[in-house]
Amino acid sequence: MSYRRDNRSSKSSLLDLDSLEEGGLRASSSYSSEINEQDNDKAIDTLHDRVSFLKRLTGDIHEEVESHNNMLDRVGNKMDGSRGMMLGTMDRFKKVFEKKSTRKTCSLVGYFTLAFIFLYYLIR
Repeated sequence: MSYRRDNRSSKSSLLDLDSLEEGGLRASSSYSSEINEQDNDKAIDTLHDRVSFLKRLTGDIHEEVESHNNMLDRVGNKMDGSRGMMLGTMDRFKKVFEKKSTRKTCSLVGYFTLAFIFLYYLIR
């Protein structure tokens, strides 16, 4: 119980209004508002820096996405061109194999393939 009384007496001595000067509350209040204003200014500067960094980062991401989209468009166009070339080649093969001399054509294709493979390994 004496601890509580000592605690109460120390609190009351801290909050004793008679011992405070008349301008004491105003001075501490203005001092704390200046500190809060400085803290707010620092926080605003920090947020501004972070926002600037995020803005640059999103700009870089946008440029990267644009370059990848352009690259994918070029790859798609080249794939379309190669698909058209392959379809033309397949049509020619179909015409060749539909003729009556398919046995001669097959042997001719086989000889060309073997010759190509032989030349490839010879050059390599």
